[in-house]
Amino acid sequence: MSGRTPPETSAPEILRGPSGGRATSAPVAGDGTEPSIFELSVAGRRAWSFGATDVPEVDLTSAVGAEHLADAPPMLPEVSERDLVAHMTRLSSRNYSVDHGAYPLGSCTMKYNPKLCDTATTLPGFAAAHPAQPTDQIQGWMELLVGLEDFLCSVTGMHAATLQPAAGAAGELTGLLLMRAWHSARGRQRSKVLIPDSAHGTNPASVTLGGFDVVEVPSDARGLVDLDALRDLVDDDVAGLMLTNPNTLGLFERDIREIAAVLHDAGSLLYYDGANLNAILGVVRPGDMGFDIVHLNLHKTFAVPHGGGGPGAGPVAVSERLAPFLPGPRPEFDAQSGRFEWATPECSIGRVHGWHGNALALARSYAYILANGGDGLRRVADAAVLNARYLQERLRDVFDFPYDEPCMHEFVASAASLKSDCDVRAMDVAKRFIDEGFHPPTMYFPLIVDEALMVEPTETESPQTVEAMAVAFRRIVEEANDDGGAAARSAPRSTPVGRVDEVAAAKKLRLRWTPDDDPGNPTHSKE
Repeated sequence: MSGRTPPETSAPEILRGPSGGRATSAPVAGDGTEPSIFELSVAGRRAWSFGATDVPEVDLTSAVGAEHLADAPPMLPEVSERDLVAHMTRLSSRNYSVDHGAYPLGSCTMKYNPKLCDTATTLPGFAAAHPAQPTDQIQGWMELLVGLEDFLCSVTGMHAATLQPAAGAAGELTGLLLMRAWHSARGRQRSKVLIPDSAHGTNPASVTLGGFDVVEVPSDARGLVDLDALRDLVDDDVAGLMLTNPNTLGLFERDIREIAAVLHDAGSLLYYDGANLNAILGVVRPGDMGFDIVHLNLHKTFAVPHGGGGPGAGPVAVSERLAPFLPGPRPEFDAQSGRFEWATPECSIGRVHGWHGNALALARSYAYILANGGDGLRRVADAAVLNARYLQERLRDVFDFPYDEPCMHEFVASAASLKSDCDVRAMDVAKRFIDEGFHPPTMYFPLIVDEALMVEPTETESPQTVEAMAVAFRRIVEEANDDGGAAARSAPRSTPVGRVDEVAAAKKLRLRWTPDDDPGNPTHSKE
């Protein structure tokens, strides 16, 4: 990492080293502020070494032309390996993760990922394979993919599946493209897809990207799909309904058979958003409810590390009548040759991934299913629901519950009364929850709940941890009633950075350092 060093005035003078950079003996300011990598930069320092190669040196000026070369080297930080490692380690320790503690981010199922599943993917036969290798060299991989497809079809009650989609949203789009292809094969060009008003935000986005028009279905007083409204909306231009069960309020759609009948009687399809599958594993299957298409979030339900942009996995399973349209090629066992081969369904919509999916994510899920077994997956659902219901009952007298039904794996509370009584909003509660040592719950979602707090403890948290979360929430509310909400509105106070202006951060997103970020630069702007 070499280049030009920023102006010396970029670091506070009290922390400047003898060579002009920040002193290595004082890498962090007295208030705990972490310097930027540029503030640690000292001219001449390096954090790399290259081995000898047989690649000849090339004169870039003659190779690409002087007009394509910059007048000066790029402004990169110059730091030693020791300072670089210390800096990155300090930064990493500030990140909260599922390995640190409870992460009750509703609708996301931020469960602990067993390290056994990570270890399985480090086996050389998995990690060292290349997707372009011929099939006779990757028979073990193909057997795993076929086995995982069988497992997922068994869990969902579907006939066949594609493992290609690289994330849940990619699975949604794939399912909608399958829906379009199925209708098109029947000479129908239907233009509308229904979604509940409590749906995940990716649903309407995927519907639009898939070329359909979004039609919203209202919830009734129970927080479930309004059957009468659904009947009024379904016509011969509706391609299907996207629905998750339990729904986004954490409630089981008790009328699911009637919902399926309404759609199927109109020649429409029923699509299952697998975001909440964790609540029903081994208890009930989407296929048995009448769903035709199911996408699964392996990073939620089946122990693939979650967050940070991936890699994820969003397989899509379908009923028998949609199997011919699945993306290809797919791994299949050829009984005649006794080998696994790639095959493309006759009416395939084509590839939805450059290769065959995020393979190591798929291997983690395969290991997770094998480790749990069928009875273990049932216990996952039982414990997830038990934890959520216990926490819901502990908080029933301190928060509002607009849809006061027994929850499944998650529940949605409201801080509306707290807002009117103490001027404490859901955002304040979530920020104050950080000071209690936990990751905040989801806020302001679903949109049909005012001042929503969406809480999902998952099955991986112990009864003691769930009780600790209950105590923390209750303490926050009690404190707000005592001090008028002052503590909550000023939270968090235990973090290196206090409350940020999230609206400004979203509107003025800056992901990289520039000279203008340097306080010592005359052009520096505080905006």
